[in-house]
Amino acid sequence: MSTIQQREELHRTIWSMADELRGAVGGWEFKAYVLGTLFYRFISENLTDYINRLQADAGVEGFDYAEMSDEEAEMAREQMVQEKGFFILPSQLFKNVCKVCEQDENLNMTLSKIFHDIEGSAIGTESEDDMKGLFSDFNVDSTQLGGDVRTRNRLIAKVLLKVRDMNLGDDFQENKIDAFGDAYEFLMTMYASNAGKSGGEFFTPQEVSELLARITAADGHEIRSVYDPACGSGSLLLKFSKTIGKDNPALKYYGQEINPTTYNLCRINMFLHDINYDNFDIQLGDTLIDPKHRDLEPFDAIVSNPPYSTQWEGSKNPLLINDDRYAGPGVLAPDKTADLAFTLHMLASLSESGTAAIVEFPGVLYRGGKEQNIRKWLVENNHVDTIIQLPANLFFGVGIATCIIVLRKSARPDNRILFIDASKEFVKNGNKNRLASANQDHIFQVFAERKEEPYFSCLVSIDDVLKNDANLSVSSYVEQEDTREVIDIDQVNTHLRELIEEGNALNVRIEEIIKELGGE
Repeated sequence: MSTIQQREELHRTIWSMADELRGAVGGWEFKAYVLGTLFYRFISENLTDYINRLQADAGVEGFDYAEMSDEEAEMAREQMVQEKGFFILPSQLFKNVCKVCEQDENLNMTLSKIFHDIEGSAIGTESEDDMKGLFSDFNVDSTQLGGDVRTRNRLIAKVLLKVRDMNLGDDFQENKIDAFGDAYEFLMTMYASNAGKSGGEFFTPQEVSELLARITAADGHEIRSVYDPACGSGSLLLKFSKTIGKDNPALKYYGQEINPTTYNLCRINMFLHDINYDNFDIQLGDTLIDPKHRDLEPFDAIVSNPPYSTQWEGSKNPLLINDDRYAGPGVLAPDKTADLAFTLHMLASLSESGTAAIVEFPGVLYRGGKEQNIRKWLVENNHVDTIIQLPANLFFGVGIATCIIVLRKSARPDNRILFIDASKEFVKNGNKNRLASANQDHIFQVFAERKEEPYFSCLVSIDDVLKNDANLSVSSYVEQEDTREVIDIDQVNTHLRELIEEGNALNVRIEEIIKELGGE
């Protein structure tokens, strides 16, 4: 079976499983149980595979960690926590729990203890913050799962067995890491598409994430760290890992998220893509008010899809105007639209040679007042590299056409801004639009080569943009192709004369017929 066929089979299985199980709990809430179980299976098999390979390398044949006694396994606890960031006893492995889950009348308590023990194994170590609360959304005693313990346990057991039976490949290193990550992304896509407006908070479409990653690495500068200050479930960071970081195992991933549920999903996503705990640092909190990574700045690449037009403290907090992140323009982003506050934060977090690619609400390109002042400062200081107009209806819960703002701190090739109108670069995918590979390649090629194409892209001097009130709307600079049919006036006149002649001849004939009828 080909990789594509395996993936399609996996997706069908996931869809069938979720469709069958989500009746008890709303689909978006139920993701916590499906994804939590998927994560539990992954870290169990990840740890088992790691220990088994260590034993095989030491010359021990036929060793299987899952068959060890808990007492014997304890000897490996300290080493595993240090190297993997967590520890699971053999009896608590997903595989072994599944064997007896249908007969376990106290399954809820069993899982609660296991999850507590897994998170607790990291307490007092470097991975404590990375493991803390990862299973907090997996509420084994939720009344949404059933009115009594027996009903809830039956449903939980059903979830465990459905995830156990998912075909994720046999060889962990060769197949399962990609399969687990793909299963996670498919689940997130599926749940986000059914979550309405809230779905977009959790997930950025993969093709948009890939385009952002390619843009930040286009100039070939060394990338040792990537940052997303509004990281959601981590889809942008992980697509960066697949696109740019696959040949750089030392790449560090940094992110901050204000929503506790999404914060947990992001850390789970990191583990599911086999990014070790010491290679990522995901923090919980409000980036605009309390950024957690300032001592780790600057970052070589920034990719982000921050919330659109969200409220923030802004002018209500007198200390913010003196914050070095926002001080440059001399004004703060409006209290009701924090979009450009995120933009300024990312610029401040960027290395001198780095690139930031940010998905933005289109209003930030042309709105007046404080936002116009901020845009003017960005343009005057030559930080705006490129503006890309994206097609409408790409994102879950957002039908409007968004845009990408590309920022640089100092490594600008010239004093011009590249405007790209990619609003027609899409293919239909059900009720959504999607950037196909050819669409991505076209956008990226024009961006990387900074070239002009009629009706698609143009380079505009900073002076001309400033003369236009620092308006960064792509439609203000890229000429629209006139698709109206060209009318040949001579041809129209000739045709009109022919019609008149035909009409005159017809009138003559009608008069002749009338005379003939009168003569009779």
